Amino acid sequence: MVAAAGSGRRMGTAESKVFLPLAGAPVLVHALRALEAAGSVGRVVVVAREEDLGRVRRLAEAYGLGKVGAVVAGGPERQHSVARGLEAVSPGTDVVLVHDAARPLVSPALVEATAAAAARSGAALAAVPVKDTVKVVEEGRVVATPDRGRLYAAQTPQAFRLELLREAFARAETCGRRATDEAALVEACGHAVEVVPGEDTNIKITTPVDLRLAEQLLAERQGRTAAGAEVRVGAGFDAHPLVPGRRLVLGGVEIPHEAGLAGHSDADAVAHAVIDALLGAAGAGDIGGWFPDSDERYRDADSLALLRRVVEALQGQGWQAVNCDVTVVAERPRLAPYVGAMRARLAACLGVGPERVSVKAKTTEGLGFTGRREGIAAQAVVLLARVGRPEQGGVP
Repeated sequence: MVAAAGSGRRMGTAESKVFLPLAGAPVLVHALRALEAAGSVGRVVVVAREEDLGRVRRLAEAYGLGKVGAVVAGGPERQHSVARGLEAVSPGTDVVLVHDAARPLVSPALVEATAAAAARSGAALAAVPVKDTVKVVEEGRVVATPDRGRLYAAQTPQAFRLELLREAFARAETCGRRATDEAALVEACGHAVEVVPGEDTNIKITTPVDLRLAEQLLAERQGRTAAGAEVRVGAGFDAHPLVPGRRLVLGGVEIPHEAGLAGHSDADAVAHAVIDALLGAAGAGDIGGWFPDSDERYRDADSLALLRRVVEALQGQGWQAVNCDVTVVAERPRLAPYVGAMRARLAACLGVGPERVSVKAKTTEGLGFTGRREGIAAQAVVLLARVGRPEQGGVP
């Protein structure tokens, strides 16, 4: 769930801060992209102001945010808004995450870690140690100085088993309890909340200074700041034969056709080429090493899910895609009507805007196996950027 119903009065702008532009896309879109790229997130509920519901739906469609399954009106305060969002959660959901739309720089890795902690312990939140000395002030005078070593600044996402969170909201409603985050309501029920190490870059957009800082951080993440940035280029290629009785999936888009691509997974040649380009740029092997066709776990697998897994792993090492260029070679079917959807879905996986993804459809004028309509091929080029060096091992 994404809480996007606040007014953002401290920004001093006429419209809600979640719609302000940030690195070419609204603040809200950046937050939704992180959830879109997190494999553990199956469906997203956005809680927005009544007057913004249509706008949120249009943004989700324009940016290819396919996990946005519901957009509901919020209430007068955050607690009311989240309660309304809970009503739209799909039946059978085990763990629900609550994230602030005003935290656009959250990483998919932090989303995954928080969800896993909640599945394990029932309740979890991201938090970072307080760096400054904190003073308790009353009437302009310091009355206490808490031990900084025990203080953490709470972030989102916060994640809970669904029934536990619903119980906490029900009890709060009964006794009139109000809190500024969901974890406080769960704590009041006597349930422990696990702390997941947060991210210093997971800032909340509250004032104009925060927006400028977020712009700078995103520029570094996307390789737009040259100082200290390492950039690498990777190329990928894939081809599959066309056979009857299979779905044709390219770039995560199912395309009507009398034949589909044969393969162990869904045989999405476009997604496979992008995966190999990413892994090549990072010097991290190839798709066959990561997802071997001898492993039954990947039979008929959704290749966009595999792509998201690779993106998450590389982001955990500081790599961020800057742009991606794909060429699809197919005599038939005609792919032009589906190019926009492919760009949007690939962009959502890569964590960039659709304007940073190009998909071009070509024919070979009857030459070769693609010209004879025996198969489809795809090639991709990806630019990765990394600012600084990761401290942990793993993917280069």
